[in-house]
Amino acid sequence: MLTQRQVVDYSLQRRALLAEVYAGRTGTMEVCDASPYLLRAAKFHGTATEVPCPVCRKEPLTHVSWVYGDELKHATGSARTPEELVKMATLFDEFTVYVVEVCRTCSWNHLVQSYVLGKRGLEKPRRRTAAE
Repeated sequence: MLTQRQVVDYSLQRRALLAEVYAGRTGTMEVCDASPYLLRAAKFHGTATEVPCPVCRKEPLTHVSWVYGDELKHATGSARTPEELVKMATLFDEFTVYVVEVCRTCSWNHLVQSYVLGKRGLEKPRRRTAAE
């Protein structure tokens, strides 16, 4: 997406959490706790990946994009497909997208990335004339 900005990657947190799980210091029941709402969103609004689940290794992970922003009003806090995000980026000034990876088999879920989308700040500065 051309308008992505303020990107935050959470892969280091993910790696540390998985190290705790693999070492036995954190139980799988603590990390495999996706809500039914998140699992439903993964089914209907998610994007399949090629990455296998790091916990159960039975199924590829699904990415779900959640949108938040004051300007979104009733749509804030909802899951959106990549196509919907592209359209929303042209309609709204600014909103934040949180991408969560979900395993629909074992309920593993983790925040993968967050970024800001929207029209704000994308307008090219207008050149001033000598009369201005």
